[in-house]
Amino acid sequence: MKAFMDQDFLLSTETAKKLYHEYAAVMPVLDYHCHINPQEIYEDRKFENITQVWLGSDHYKWRQMRSNGVEEKYITGDATDREKFQKWAETLEMAIGNPLYHWSHLELKTYFGYEGILNGDTAEEVWNLCNAKLADDSMSARNIIRQSNVTLVCTTDDPADSLEWHIKIKGDDTFDVQVLPTWRPDKAMGLEKVDYLDYIDKLGDVSGVKIDSFKSLLEALQVRMDFFEEVGCRISDHGLEYVFHKPATEEEIEAIFAKRLSGETVSREEELKFKTAFMIAMGRAYNKKGWAMQLHYGVKRDNNQSIFRKLGPDAGIDCINNFAPSSEMADYLNALAETDELPKTILYSLNPVDNAAIGTIIGCFQDSSAVAKIQQGSGWWFNDNKTGMIEQMTSLANLGLLGNFIGMLTDSRSFLSYTRHEYFRRIMCELIGGWVENGEYPADYKALEKIVKGISYNNAVRYFGFNV
Repeated sequence: MKAFMDQDFLLSTETAKKLYHEYAAVMPVLDYHCHINPQEIYEDRKFENITQVWLGSDHYKWRQMRSNGVEEKYITGDATDREKFQKWAETLEMAIGNPLYHWSHLELKTYFGYEGILNGDTAEEVWNLCNAKLADDSMSARNIIRQSNVTLVCTTDDPADSLEWHIKIKGDDTFDVQVLPTWRPDKAMGLEKVDYLDYIDKLGDVSGVKIDSFKSLLEALQVRMDFFEEVGCRISDHGLEYVFHKPATEEEIEAIFAKRLSGETVSREEELKFKTAFMIAMGRAYNKKGWAMQLHYGVKRDNNQSIFRKLGPDAGIDCINNFAPSSEMADYLNALAETDELPKTILYSLNPVDNAAIGTIIGCFQDSSAVAKIQQGSGWWFNDNKTGMIEQMTSLANLGLLGNFIGMLTDSRSFLSYTRHEYFRRIMCELIGGWVENGEYPADYKALEKIVKGISYNNAVRYFGFNV
């Protein structure tokens, strides 16, 4: 029986061990998509206790605590941080097979030097150990990033954001890790939202453009895109119910937008026509700038309205949306390819059933303008677990070129989540090592080194064009 989480954790063959320890483990981390607060990086935040780091905004953990019957006061309520940590430790005991069990112990081992097991009985010991460590300057936000061997971080930012903290970080010579914004214009597209008109007023103010038409909306967004580019932005991101394609004439789109600006409610068909026009316009703009476009889709959000009314979004009450027609996504990409305006694109579905569909779609739109121009994104959210990662990489290998995959991202609000890259790399090396051991790929270590280092780091650097 193997020891729990030893140096060969998740590695069962000699080939897998060699690939991980000699090639993957030595590579830096490029975190091209996360939800870290740039203000906390600039101010070099220090955390008072482990609960602030682990439970402050982690809806992954909140879901599991609710699954363990924990009262909401110990999750997002007014219980003390020590009480909340105790409830999480007791929940973790039940999390066999859940990635949170592995992630939590990887973080404890990597950042706090704790080699034991966190449970209800050891919670006090771990609480004291972690809090003593967090009091040290080595565990400030910037130093956690440094010791994680991170070269670049891309946050997630609204077009109306001032990017104040990115600008300040950029001008700070004492911190050599790049922190770049990512363009996330969901609010500008969400004309069905009750606060949409307030957002349009805000966007108009910051852009200096009077937004009274769809054309002027795009002008305002272009102003902000130019600003984002000046601050270093190279990536966009969209959170979608699904990737839709319902084309309409310019006149129709202007009429729909005018209707919404007048305060009227638009129909579902009008909403989809508007959003299709919006997404096509954004895709063209990204192509012109050389930005990559990320499409995260397949989510049904805020399902438990009782919790949503108390806590708002990102409360751990989202689920997989089973409606995501791949034909419409193909039509959307084709609409951009028809005029040679399809940007580099990364497709992430929350539904693992979509793996094969994505694999076939990306093969339709590859060309010589970029290596692996259209990517299937890594196992995302409910799929960034061992099974989900293996299924995503196996499907990509079956239908495309796994060797050109841009690999893992953190997609987290926690500064301790960089161990997810280690988790991914171990799983990736186990998968590839198994193929070699089984005679499905030669023991050509020159080629294997290129593949493993590429997926771990190098492919993403090349793909996005970062200067790191």
